[in-house]
Amino acid sequence: MFKINIHLFTAAGPEAVRRLAELGPGIFLDLKYHDIPNTVAGAVAAAAELPGVRLMNVHASGGQAMMRAGAETLAAAHPGAKRPSLIGVTILTSMDGAALRDIGMTGTLAARVVGLARLAKRSGLDGVVASPQEVRQIRKACGKDFLIVVPGVRPAQAGGAKRVDDQARVATPGETIKAGADFLVIGRPIAAAPDPRAAAEAIVQEMAEAMRGR
Repeated sequence: MFKINIHLFTAAGPEAVRRLAELGPGIFLDLKYHDIPNTVAGAVAAAAELPGVRLMNVHASGGQAMMRAGAETLAAAHPGAKRPSLIGVTILTSMDGAALRDIGMTGTLAARVVGLARLAKRSGLDGVVASPQEVRQIRKACGKDFLIVVPGVRPAQAGGAKRVDDQARVATPGETIKAGADFLVIGRPIAAAPDPRAAAEAIVQEMAEAMRGR
């Protein structure tokens, strides 16, 4: 899929979705809705009408009522038909334990992520967004059919180091697949590479090898 985030959507709006949808792979509409239930329900309903959207998301920290409103609206808009999947963002991959404490969230980061994943499942969502480091725990807590979408994926560089950019919790594509992720979100490792095509092909090869061993 192509991921459309708030940067592109703010600049180009729904037309960006329409143009990229024409290319075929489908769209992950990464707008991370976080508002009162009625407003989020309206946004989800509008997003679901855009062409090619296969995934969309809300912030799980918006709470059960907000997530349930989005899930119920989506189900009502597409009864008995193939519909986009709605997933909840747990804790941003740029955050670490100190950042979590700064906003008043207590407990370990992993516990908070898993707790939000459980809440998202109870609210009727199809899955969550989480860092590579929490995938195994979410899979154990929420089951095999719960989608786990993972940003913070960084291929190993020379010597085994990973470029982290502004991410705090990262893993390689192979590690993330082996942990049990369903979808990997990969942007800068391809877009910022000297040869984006070669970078993408290397990542796909690493993922394929990891799938064979999963």
